[in-house]
Amino acid sequence: MVLCPDYKRTGNYRFNHRNLSRKSMNGYNRDFNRSPSVRQLYPFIIAFRYLKSRKRHKSVSFNTITSIGGVALGVMALIIVLSVMSGFHEDLHKKILGANSHIIALSFNGTISDYMNLTEKIGNVPDVDAASPFVLGQVMISNKRNARGVLLRGVIPEMEMRTTDFTKYIKHGDMSSLSEAANGIIIGKELAGNIGIGLNSTVNIISPVGEIGPLGMIPKTKVFHVVAIFEIGMYEYDSSLVITSMKSAQEFFDLGDRATGIEVKVRDVYRAADLKNKIHEELSYPYYLKDWMEMNKNLFSALKLEKLTMFVILTLIILVAAFNIVSTLIMNVMEKEREIAILKTMGAGNRGIMLIFMVQGLMAGLIGTIIGLTCGIAACYILETYQFISLPGDVYYLSHLPVKMNLPDIALVSFSAIVISLLSTIYPSYRAAKLNPIEPLRF
Repeated sequence: MVLCPDYKRTGNYRFNHRNLSRKSMNGYNRDFNRSPSVRQLYPFIIAFRYLKSRKRHKSVSFNTITSIGGVALGVMALIIVLSVMSGFHEDLHKKILGANSHIIALSFNGTISDYMNLTEKIGNVPDVDAASPFVLGQVMISNKRNARGVLLRGVIPEMEMRTTDFTKYIKHGDMSSLSEAANGIIIGKELAGNIGIGLNSTVNIISPVGEIGPLGMIPKTKVFHVVAIFEIGMYEYDSSLVITSMKSAQEFFDLGDRATGIEVKVRDVYRAADLKNKIHEELSYPYYLKDWMEMNKNLFSALKLEKLTMFVILTLIILVAAFNIVSTLIMNVMEKEREIAILKTMGAGNRGIMLIFMVQGLMAGLIGTIIGLTCGIAACYILETYQFISLPGDVYYLSHLPVKMNLPDIALVSFSAIVISLLSTIYPSYRAAKLNPIEPLRF
């Protein structure tokens, strides 16, 4: 029922018989309460109208725009930063797998004698593409007065090219030269610059373990010829890894016809842990295996933690925008006290009033999320396509900023922004629902 004030006579509210009869008003209220379409759609219609410009309080509309802009800025920043970090992660992943195999098989005895038969046996396991034996040991490389400690790895070039992607990182020379040249060696670009050598130069490889002479341990020294120079882009590999033929490495380390381990390449790198268990079932003691994720566990864990930390920090931008949504809705509730009172007298319940302001805040967050998604994806596409942001190669070993957009990251950012926006509407909506309609109608 509708009540109208009669200020001249009593100052109280009374029913307006002139404009609306009690019977017609009761019929209107019944229609309002019984009509599913009106009862379900009116919160959305009113919430959309409240987002528009206000005639009396322009600041409310400005605060709404600010809230939308804050959510959009937070979403855009999150998408760009997470995409850049995913790009770094993928680039690092490619470089690690470019220099190493997916799985390596080792022996508790230190060396493997029957390595060729074992390599063939591993290669017959399903989902294994290739396998190759290798020899690995720590040595020193020197040229005149410059010396560095490095890892010397001996490989069979023909089998190594099928097991790893190392050949694509060779900048000068060819890997097949290891088989052609006696005592040939491949070194990294960073190492070549540190000790001052180049292609076709000669270097001394020194082993700390040698023969025992009258004066003690005599280091073993051998001259190698540089046949190729590689550049992976990681300082650890470019400055501390040298590669030679397996035969030369076996002779230098006095291993005879034995190998240190066997490299394994699988079809799906992310199933390396499962295939490691399958290969282990085919082998018996004293062999054990390690996959690439296990060997680089600390590095990838640090990258994952850094990505999570950046997500949490940048989410604070969206939280700031959420507080702006709260203040905007509270101001809107204060401005719309009379309208809320009228809606309640027309039959709207607390649930409907609460839904109006929740929808209003959610629409602001949703609009901001859509704008942020559009701008963030567009910015990532531009960075990935045109690559106009250059990086110092001597620091990052990257020529440009890497960008990789992941659908799970985009979905997580969008979901987080919408949930935060929805949670920020609870208190203002609850305050609006609990408003007593008597006082606003009285004045």
